[in-house]
Amino acid sequence: MPPRTAIAIRHLAFEDLGSFAAPLEQAGYRVHTLDAGCDPLDEIDSLAPDLLVVLGGPVGVYEAGRYPFLATELDLLRRRLAADRPTLGICLGAQLMAAALGARVYPSGAKEIGWAPVTLTPEGHALLSALDGAPMLHWHGDTFDLPAGCAGLASTEQTPNQAFARGPHILGLQFHPEVPGRGFERWLIGHAAELAGAGLDPSVLRAQATIAAPALEQAAAAWMRQWLQAIDRR
Repeated sequence: MPPRTAIAIRHLAFEDLGSFAAPLEQAGYRVHTLDAGCDPLDEIDSLAPDLLVVLGGPVGVYEAGRYPFLATELDLLRRRLAADRPTLGICLGAQLMAAALGARVYPSGAKEIGWAPVTLTPEGHALLSALDGAPMLHWHGDTFDLPAGCAGLASTEQTPNQAFARGPHILGLQFHPEVPGRGFERWLIGHAAELAGAGLDPSVLRAQATIAAPALEQAAAAWMRQWLQAIDRR
């Protein structure tokens, strides 16, 4: 049996698959990482990979005029989602999925940056149980409406739509379960201007990560293994 294939679309070098990489490899996936804005995303066969993961980034879905690769990603996602192929979006990736499914994506009016758990809905407990109670990394200023035909999975007090699903294998996660503790300093350096603009002290986030990241790494890996098994059963 040939190895299964996964494509990860990355927008920043340090916002990568993180804790999801090892479970994907262990499940027999050959992962190809493509960098948005650099690699030719318009040449991807949107239906070919067994799994597509669209990762986070610091731009907005509505900024395609400034960042044309966003329009390419949206076209790719529309085709893939129309074919009901397994897809996972994280942060910007979830926002792109929501837009591809016809939902509105827009600035929320306030940054949500820091470590905190999400509250799961009944549907969320069914699909995200391994993440229940784990402190997630939140790092966004945009939000989205729940796409038609999708179930809401999670929320925080500030952001009602933190995750959505259409069936068991199309998932959008506004929060970041994939972030490992090792390398988190790259986030603080890479987003230094954003943190300063929001008046946030990186030392606070660093201290939170020391406590929260180890538990999240275990929960994220466990969840990814469960989700890949669900895709296999499909």
